[in-house]
Amino acid sequence: MDPSGIRSPATAGIQIIVDDPAWRRTVRHAEAMAARAARAAGIAGTVLLASDNVVKRLNARYRGRNKPTNVLTFEPAAPGVAGELVLAFGAVKREAAQAGRPPAHHLAHLIVHGGLHLQGHDHHGAGEARRMEMAEARILRRLGVANPWKRT
Repeated sequence: MDPSGIRSPATAGIQIIVDDPAWRRTVRHAEAMAARAARAAGIAGTVLLASDNVVKRLNARYRGRNKPTNVLTFEPAAPGVAGELVLAFGAVKREAAQAGRPPAHHLAHLIVHGGLHLQGHDHHGAGEARRMEMAEARILRRLGVANPWKRT
């Protein structure tokens, strides 16, 4: 979607839903940033920009953890069905502030991160984590977002 909320051909296959209006107050053109990050990560599916409360309920229901998390990734329910990412506004905003990063950049990072999960990447082992971090950094560089893993 472009900033006016109209779905454009450039976002075909990606649906951005802003459930919490705080996203729009904090991230300029939140839908456009989310769509750009989703396209760069190769996502076809839904990105839901939600509140901490929505993510907390989903996290409790599907993961047994009664707290919000920054991003939840839902694998496709069946072949040919798209996956879903759900991001928690408060968690993303807090993490961005703690890292000294713009919320828009952290949003892009988490969409790329979730998109890589949808493609089968994981970060449970050290080698897997390093490969995933490198893939995230490459995609984010194309978006003009600084490498979140670069140690200063």
